[in-house]
Amino acid sequence: MSRASIERKLAAVSEELRLLRSELTVIDEQLQHFVDEADDARLRSLVSETPLAASEHREAAKAVAGIRRDREARMKKVAKLESKQDALLDQLTQVGSGS
Repeated sequence: MSRASIERKLAAVSEELRLLRSELTVIDEQLQHFVDEADDARLRSLVSETPLAASEHREAAKAVAGIRRDREARMKKVAKLESKQDALLDQLTQVGSGS
């Protein structure tokens, strides 16, 4: 693979990583918000002991679980892209050293 090709791929991977990390920042903020809401709903459920409060708590817990799954999927994608980036950097080093 040519040096220019590797550099293009590296640039694309770097940009994708930048976007994913930006999305993760937003997801982390959302997650904290929903965790706080779920905690509040849990407390209301415990205090009021009504079916409505219990239902609100379950819904809030489902929202938190969904956001956590989304975050985990993006974290896995970041790990794969970082691995790909490392491999491309290795290739770039080999091309640069003439091996």
